Amino acid sequence: MLRLLLLFFLFFHFHNTVSLSSPISEYRALLSLKSSFIDTTPSVLSSWNTTTDHCSFSGITCDHRRHVISINLTGFTLSGTLSGDIAHLPFLSNISLADNKFSGPIPPQLSSLFDLRFLNLSNNGFNGTFPSELSVLDNLEVLDLYNNNMTGELPLAVTEMTNLRHLHLGGNFFSGQIPPEYGRWQNLNYLAVSGNELDGNIPPEIGNLTSLRELYIGYYNNYAGGIPPEIGNLSELVRLDAAYCGISGEIPVEIGKLQKLDTLFLQVNALSGTLTPELGNLKSLKSMDISNNKLWGEIPESFKELKNITLLNLFRNKLHGAIPEFIGELPSLEVVQLWENNFTGRIPKGLGQNGKLTVVDLSSNKLTGTLPPDMCNGNRLQTLIALANFLFGPIPEALGRCESLNRIRMGDNFLNGSIPKGLFGLPKLTQVELQDNYLTGNFPEEHSVSVNLGQITLSNNNLSGPLPPTIGNFSSMQKLLLDGNRFSGPIPPEIGRLQQLSKIDVSNNMLSGPIAPEISTCKLLTFIDLSHNELSGEIPKEITGMRILNYLNVSRNHLVGTIPVSISSMQSLTSVDFSYNNLSGLVPGTGQFSYFNYTSFLGNPDLCGPYLVPCKDGVATGAHQPHVKGPLSSSFKLLLVIGLLVCSIAFAVAAILKARSLKMASKARAWKLTAFQRLDFTVDDVLDCLKEDNIIGKGGAGIVYKGAMPSGDHVAVKRLPAMSRGSSHDHGFNAEIQTLGRIRHRHIVRLLGFCSNHETNLLVYEYMPNGSLGEVLHGKKGGHLHWDTRYNVAVEAAKGLCYLHHDCSPLILHRDVKSNNILLDSNYEAHVADFGLAKFLQDSGTSECMSAIAGSYGYIAPGTV
Repeated sequence: MLRLLLLFFLFFHFHNTVSLSSPISEYRALLSLKSSFIDTTPSVLSSWNTTTDHCSFSGITCDHRRHVISINLTGFTLSGTLSGDIAHLPFLSNISLADNKFSGPIPPQLSSLFDLRFLNLSNNGFNGTFPSELSVLDNLEVLDLYNNNMTGELPLAVTEMTNLRHLHLGGNFFSGQIPPEYGRWQNLNYLAVSGNELDGNIPPEIGNLTSLRELYIGYYNNYAGGIPPEIGNLSELVRLDAAYCGISGEIPVEIGKLQKLDTLFLQVNALSGTLTPELGNLKSLKSMDISNNKLWGEIPESFKELKNITLLNLFRNKLHGAIPEFIGELPSLEVVQLWENNFTGRIPKGLGQNGKLTVVDLSSNKLTGTLPPDMCNGNRLQTLIALANFLFGPIPEALGRCESLNRIRMGDNFLNGSIPKGLFGLPKLTQVELQDNYLTGNFPEEHSVSVNLGQITLSNNNLSGPLPPTIGNFSSMQKLLLDGNRFSGPIPPEIGRLQQLSKIDVSNNMLSGPIAPEISTCKLLTFIDLSHNELSGEIPKEITGMRILNYLNVSRNHLVGTIPVSISSMQSLTSVDFSYNNLSGLVPGTGQFSYFNYTSFLGNPDLCGPYLVPCKDGVATGAHQPHVKGPLSSSFKLLLVIGLLVCSIAFAVAAILKARSLKMASKARAWKLTAFQRLDFTVDDVLDCLKEDNIIGKGGAGIVYKGAMPSGDHVAVKRLPAMSRGSSHDHGFNAEIQTLGRIRHRHIVRLLGFCSNHETNLLVYEYMPNGSLGEVLHGKKGGHLHWDTRYNVAVEAAKGLCYLHHDCSPLILHRDVKSNNILLDSNYEAHVADFGLAKFLQDSGTSECMSAIAGSYGYIAPGTV
């Protein structure tokens, strides 16, 4: 009895102590939490202060006893860490810190919150391993750690949380296998481990999760083996996503038992065998994507039972046979993508008759026949792609009334007839590709055109007639490709209204008249091809005002007059062709002309200058004097004798020079190392790197090798393409390389030195172990490169460019800034590299192109000149 009284006293004392003291301790615990937060927008937690009741703090919910039961700071843009003092809020049942920038470990003190039912820490930067102490949270129902930086193996501690209904561990860096113990939960509805670095086999115990409704196991994981047949035991499963995770083998027939499944994603794997006919048993299925695998065979007849299917993606497999007619009769079908297979026969006639079709892509098959007439029934069709087949017949006229159409790509077929009336006036149309067909008729003259249309490609058809003035109404046009047709008449001056145009190709037509000078008002043009036409007149001088033009081809026309000298100042122009016209006069040898190939001027008999015939007196007129035959004069005979004497002397001199040249050649092959800092390696160490096994990159700038020096340090050696002696491209190389060698900036790749033997140049750079930003972004872990790191890379690259633009002497404009030219060191710190198309900016405001270290030749980023 005494014992019972003692226990009652202790319980009464403890209850009153908690009741009286917890409001104060919880209040102080919240202020302690705030001290560990970094509030980037101070107003967010402004209510968390000493003058406000803690139950009035933003994001805080209390019960009727004023105990804190919920913290919801979702999307508050907070950073910092989560303090262990959260354990002093013992009545918490709900914690949501999602969509912030918290980092650091998850505090193990959370284990004292026995009432916790909901814990959402997703979309943050929490790191470290999952604390095993949290296994005691028996009441936890939702645990969401998606998109953090957690490491280690998938935690076993969560298997002790017997009441879990929702577990999301995806988007982290967990490794190892999925533990078989993950088959224990009786009430789990949702399991996601996608987007990690998992391997091994998918455990068959997953089939024990009989309450599971959603299972996500794909993306960046790399499992061995295939899908376990026990997956068919998940009778409640609604969504199965095992895409992009390396699974192989055949699709198990047991999947056909999942009668509630509405989403099946198995794309980008190594699945083989045929399409399992049992997939036709999935009566609830709405979305099926099994693209990018190694499946073969025909589409099973059982698929006609998929009455609820809205998305059917089977592209990039090895499927063959005809596309069954029932595909066009599926009542709910909205998206069908079957491209890059070996399908033959006709496209189902009924495709689109259900009035729900939005996307059709049947390209790169062997389909024949005509296009179905009703694909835009219901006016919902947005994308129609049937490239590279054997389709023939006309384009359905109904497509000219399909107001929902956004993209139409049907090039490389045998289509004939004319372009449907109204097609270019569809309000949402952005892209038209009908190249490589047998289309006839005129260019559509639409008075009301699509303001969004950015590309028209009609190359290699039989279109004819003039280009209408209404072509200037396409205000958003960026690419206009009309080459290989029979268009005639003049280039309409209205072409100058296409202010967004970047590429125009009207070559191989029958256009006549002068080159419209209005084309020069298209200031975004980088590519102009007017070759193989009947154009006449002079090259308009206005064209030299196009500051970012990169390619100009006016060859094989009837142009006359001189080549404008001012073209020499067009620093962006890297390729021209004036050949086979009637041009005359002097071809300048300075400025940009020194980079053009002599073949760009052939076929113009009256042109003269460098690489061409010497200029005569009166070259401006380009007139030829007639040759007059007559007896040889005594003066000519004397000159002939003197010439023979000179030739004899020349032969003697040549023999002497030959002997000397052999000696000079050996010197030419001798390597010289020019260092821009103290180096602990020799030229022989650099030459030892030039091995096939050491190649880490190839491109227009040459070959890049990784080399280990005797000290153990690594360098990158770039071997520039060999240049002929006397080449104009060698001019100024040493001076330029000396300038780059003097650059010292934390965010610019250091040029350690260069080696030369008068024939080849080797540039020696510091080595960047993490490669280029492009490789990181588009490689396996691109999706997991944290936004803080991305931001730092952007800022660091900007600092490097800022130095080149404002502080370097001389100032340097890079002109080839792209992700592949931003290199990352071992700490993912950014360094600008590859000054391929750089320009030195002189004090006078003029610029001189880098002559010898060309990078991605032909590519110039917009707005860099």
